[in-house]
Amino acid sequence: MSETVVVNASPLIFLGRAKRLELLRLFSGRVLVPEMVWAEILRRGEGDPVVSALTNAAGWIEIVEAPEISPSIQAWGLGPGESAVLALSLQEGNATAVLDDLAARRCAAALGVPLRGTLGIVLAAKRQGRIPAARPVLEDLLRSGLYLSRPVLDEALRRVGE
Repeated sequence: MSETVVVNASPLIFLGRAKRLELLRLFSGRVLVPEMVWAEILRRGEGDPVVSALTNAAGWIEIVEAPEISPSIQAWGLGPGESAVLALSLQEGNATAVLDDLAARRCAAALGVPLRGTLGIVLAAKRQGRIPAARPVLEDLLRSGLYLSRPVLDEALRRVGE
């Protein structure tokens, strides 16, 4: 599967902390990050491991200007990063938004924007045989600050046969 994904800050932060950024490119033809999201991450400072990981990935992550935020997105009262991800996903036409924020995910669904979260990235990689097991990756992400309730984690692992 080759698709364009537009990624928000939290998936980049969790995957960067867990040293698993490469999962974004396992099934994506293009990985786009709105300039606003990039700037948000860079504010963490040069010594931050996530900033270092993203800087090293700059060869395959495209930093792009997001279009103007439409009233249909503004009405949801989302943060600027989530709004930029959704606007860029719509502009790109059928690009998948990678978001963890619940309100942003609801907005994406209402607008018909294809959607994945950090968990969905890992599960897709496992289903496609790109990683041998999801559990160790998810454990890395949990140690890196991703919150998943035990029932959600158990169900996710069950869905990929673990």
